[in-house]
Amino acid sequence: MQLLVCFILLLQLSCADKTSLKTVDNLTISEGFKNPLGFYDAKPTFSWELPVVEGVISQSAYQIVVASSPELLPSNPDLWDSNKQFSSQSVWINYEGKPLESRQKVFWQVKYWNQDDKASNWSPVQNFELGLLNNSDWKAQWIGLPTKEEGVLGSQDNIIHRPQYLRKGFELSNDVATARLYITAKGVFDVAINGEDVSDDVMPPGYTPYKKRIETITYDVTDLIVSGQNTIGVEVAAGWHSGRLGWMKSYWSDTESPKILCQLEVTMKDGSKASIISDDTWKATFQGPIRISEIYDGETYDAHLEMPQWTTNNFNDKNWKAVQAFPVTSAIKLEPKRHTTVKSKMVLESKEIILKEDAAIFDLKQNMVGVPVLKVPMKKGDTLKIRFSEMLSPDGTFYTDNYRSAQSTDYYIAAKEGTIEWMPKFTFHGFRYVELSGFDASKTPSKDWVKGAVQYSNSDENGTFTTSHEKLNQLQNNIVWGLRGNFFDIPTDCPQRDERMGWTGDAQVFGPTSMFNADVYKFWASWMQSVRESQYDNGGIPFVVPDVLHNGKVSSGWGDVCTIIPWKIYYRTGDVSILKENYDMMKKWVAHHQASSTDFISHMNSFADWLQPYPENGNNKGDTSHSLIGTAFFAHSAKLTAKTAEVLGKKEEQAKYEALYKSVAKAFEKAFFKNGKVKDVTATQTSYLLALAFDLISEENKENAKVQLLEKISEADNHLRTGFLGTPLLSEVLDETGEIDLMYKLLFNETYPSWFYSINQGATTIWERWNSYSKTEGYNPMSMNSLNHYAYGAIGEWMYERIAGIAPLQAGYKIIRIAPIPKAPLTSASATLNTPYGEVASSWEIKNETLFLEVVVPPNTTAEIEIPADDSESLKMHNEVFKETKSVLLISSKEKNIIKVLAQPGTYKFQTKYSL
Repeated sequence: MQLLVCFILLLQLSCADKTSLKTVDNLTISEGFKNPLGFYDAKPTFSWELPVVEGVISQSAYQIVVASSPELLPSNPDLWDSNKQFSSQSVWINYEGKPLESRQKVFWQVKYWNQDDKASNWSPVQNFELGLLNNSDWKAQWIGLPTKEEGVLGSQDNIIHRPQYLRKGFELSNDVATARLYITAKGVFDVAINGEDVSDDVMPPGYTPYKKRIETITYDVTDLIVSGQNTIGVEVAAGWHSGRLGWMKSYWSDTESPKILCQLEVTMKDGSKASIISDDTWKATFQGPIRISEIYDGETYDAHLEMPQWTTNNFNDKNWKAVQAFPVTSAIKLEPKRHTTVKSKMVLESKEIILKEDAAIFDLKQNMVGVPVLKVPMKKGDTLKIRFSEMLSPDGTFYTDNYRSAQSTDYYIAAKEGTIEWMPKFTFHGFRYVELSGFDASKTPSKDWVKGAVQYSNSDENGTFTTSHEKLNQLQNNIVWGLRGNFFDIPTDCPQRDERMGWTGDAQVFGPTSMFNADVYKFWASWMQSVRESQYDNGGIPFVVPDVLHNGKVSSGWGDVCTIIPWKIYYRTGDVSILKENYDMMKKWVAHHQASSTDFISHMNSFADWLQPYPENGNNKGDTSHSLIGTAFFAHSAKLTAKTAEVLGKKEEQAKYEALYKSVAKAFEKAFFKNGKVKDVTATQTSYLLALAFDLISEENKENAKVQLLEKISEADNHLRTGFLGTPLLSEVLDETGEIDLMYKLLFNETYPSWFYSINQGATTIWERWNSYSKTEGYNPMSMNSLNHYAYGAIGEWMYERIAGIAPLQAGYKIIRIAPIPKAPLTSASATLNTPYGEVASSWEIKNETLFLEVVVPPNTTAEIEIPADDSESLKMHNEVFKETKSVLLISSKEKNIIKVLAQPGTYKFQTKYSL
């Protein structure tokens, strides 16, 4: 009888599999989180991808169920049941259930119906657990020692706060069921329980406008806690909160001593609860092995002061000091971290050693950001000195001038003879080369002495791009490494010198490219919250965010990050939330533009077209008129705000900002152009690019403006003359004007200024200046000269969208444009991109005057595919003469030698006659 029952059950399951569709893939909430712990959002959105299987083209309906326990799913959800919703929407669906609270663990599932109303199986159960959402949830106190009073004087006359070691023993009488550690710091921390590291996070909790908001982190520490005696230990250092930031003493001369806030909540197996909080019963010391740790200046570690087992029960802290305790107030908002922490993502090996008289230089062959991982023989009492450099001088000497006042030097003092193994904990460096001195001179240096731990905000690859051209592939590699080097909890301008700040102009030009290369939506959404929190009362946006300059000044093209990034993110994700969150900020910024203008002509301060090559005025700001730039961005921000109002359904405000945009555009043309030609100010490539890219020239004058732009490029021997603001617009405008051959020429130029010039000089990242370094002449003499500065990597957006040919035609890639433009010297290019609906791919190759194009269109989308062809009759699909099918329809094309087809989800292989 039992065998018969089992057989019937198996038969039922088998039949169910045959009658139900495969479940969804890649289930996420909000900005792409998967089963997060300590989540920040009590009103999340839900997203999923339809599976790539036969029979699934699109979604006709869905159902989401949400419950407080997995046992209640899917039949009895107690938090929310969306019921069957007839909709193709599979991304960014708002939670509309019962209110969620701090600490709450939530479980959810989804099913969908395909285009034929056939249902899928329920997805696997997903979950998320909320962190402490309110300051009132914190019973702990801020604790620490008065390190400001006990600090030492740094190299720039700043107070260096000694790293602190804090500990607390506690006893639990019952077996533990679950334990959550909620923790943060005014500074950066590392935490261990019973001698075990709690996480592999790097310098948590992160960098925010500390006077407004500090991020908190939740850790599951259930497996680290035992019945009986336990010990928790926390190291805390200055980090961004209390360390020096910037190149002027006024930026950092008055900083608060670092502190921690820690709340361990334990639920026992018998249902009882215990809470261990940071308070005045904790003890602390300055006398640990990390003596100094500063972001700019490096870390000093004295092994003589190591405290074995200090985070375990077997340690005597009788000589430690009592901490000072301060209550949590409402002045600073405590919120769960809303993007991923920094991690050590990979380790690079040393590739070459250069021996000097009293030192050894290790070459990793890649400019990177992170810390060295050392395994070095030493003699007792000796000090290992570790220095860093991005490139060597032409004569082979170690070069650090461009680090400016950042000492960027680590020290390790050996307590015994033998091989030490160490990596710094509370600092980071930008480097390719590591110089060691002070090691055991009787030993011959070997490559395994030095490795590089590459550290950046945890994100996965979001796309791939490769071509037949070695240098273009290197450029793509440099763009990716520029992202890795400057996405260190915030988007920094550079990772090596006495700066490393969130410069808003750099961010706004690189944002779109970054989203092709990494899943950084949550990263940008988090930083945009910091931008909102940093906005001045008058609507201005600071130069840098978080605002450590505190000068109240703004810049056109920089502050416009607050309109450009939200819109660009929305268009690439389709998530309206990013617009809702930032809309008020956008309006205030546009109002600030207007207040900084007379008759719509801007007189706002501007860094202008920063680092334009060959400036006639010899200024870093370039030759393009500041008023022209400010007015152009005034108009552009007004237009983006109007578009945002339209998406949000605010018709009256849409009309208001559209009218404002038109007024500013009219004033712009009247003030700076006559018949499409620049007047009264210096004519530059960027002046024409702004006018054309932002649609600020009347229709009858656009053609002449294009002619004038081409003349300016021709005058420069078909080279660019653009800085930070003009460069991202160059490819866009030339593409729209049909000057693809010229854009290819500019991209593949080998001589200065060009992208390949830096590659020819050995660049492995994007540089701050077009001529930051020369193999023959060495470094640019300017001290502001980073070799890891991502702004000019903005060209990556065009590489993806036009060389490989993947771009959105509707927000979030619901409709995709596949339109590659093959040109010499390329013979092939391919790219993949993870869209909200799944992976899209475009790959082309030219052989014997035949173009082969392979395209992958993900489910629940459609694609408009543009196929270059010498003639339409030669088109084949899957090696057969092209014929329309249910999946692929031929659509008319106004463009000569372009065949357009409309394709449903699937994989398609086309070929046609095509000559480069």
